[in-house]
Order: sequence, then C-alpha cells, then structure tokens
Amino acid sequence: MTAAEPDGQIRCSWATSAPEYIAYHDDEWGKEIRDDRGLYERLTLEGFQSGLSWITILRKRENFRKAFDHFDPERVAQYGEDDFDRLMADPGIVRNRLKVNATITNARALLELAPGELTDLLWSFQPAKHKAPKTMADVPATTPESVAMSKALKKKGFVFIGPTTAYALMQATGIVNDHLANCIAR
Repeated sequence: MTAAEPDGQIRCSWATSAPEYIAYHDDEWGKEIRDDRGLYERLTLEGFQSGLSWITILRKRENFRKAFDHFDPERVAQYGEDDFDRLMADPGIVRNRLKVNATITNARALLELAPGELTDLLWSFQPAKHKAPKTMADVPATTPESVAMSKALKKKGFVFIGPTTAYALMQATGIVNDHLANCIAR
C-alpha cells in the first residue's frame, strides 16, 4: 500500500511515519550500490537491524559510522578485544555481542576476497525478472535468490546473514526494486 504525504507525493507506506524514513526511502533505499565498502556498510546495518525497527538503525547510523571507522573493512578487520569492549560500551550503537562480532568477522571475510568480488557476488543474485509489487503484501521476506545469497556468503566466511537479512540487503542496495508500482521512487 502507498500513502500520500503532505507534499502530495505517493510513497511506500513503510516510509511515511518519520522524516528519517522519508529521506532514506526517497534518497537511498533501492538505489544501486556497486562497491564493496558501500555493500559492507549496508550488510552491517541490515544485520544490526535484525529483530529491531529500521528507524532505530537510521537514527544511530552516524554513530555506527564513527564507531566502525566509517565501515573501512581494513580497519575493522584489525579490531581486537579492546575495540570489542569499546563497541560494547558505546550507547550510540546497538550493543549486541553477536552483531558486533559479525561486523568484525565480515570485515575479515571481505578482505579475503579480491577487490570487487563482494560486489560481483551479491549482484550475481539479481533476479532476471522482478515484478513491481502493488501492495506491501506482495513484498516477500525471502526469495530463492536471497536464500542462495545467504549460503554463498556463509561459504565465503560471512556470518549473521540469513535469507531475510540477505533479502533486506538486496532491497536496500537496488539488487531488487521493491518500491511499490505507484511509488515516486520507483
């Protein structure tokens, strides 16, 4: 379902309840990202969102960037126990042991890949056809492609990336376009 905002624009219904949602929806969600660092940031944020509201992550996003050295995988991969303790004490981010560990582990996994390999891997799961959803009920939580992406990432050493998180990553990075058929961002 879409909703008209005071500005008269029709947007996906999930994106209308807060200014942060509107900005994210209009300017970022579903826009193509084709670089390893940008994809690593989104993979991390989608992982932290798991079990939480996306607005929580959006409102803490700048804190995440500062805490994780702007998602520089070379720096994050070097994190040790002191860094882990610093992150677990940081009230500006979501302090979840599994998610913090996953961020560090995934940086290390990314560095095991050739430059651009993460981008190529993720984009290899773009479906050949993807019909514009008419309502939010038409938007799946997982797809065969997100299941396969999750498995492929795990084989490469990535963690905390199940099929639902993989599909959210696909949506966020433009691998699929799940803006509703009559949404302004479509």
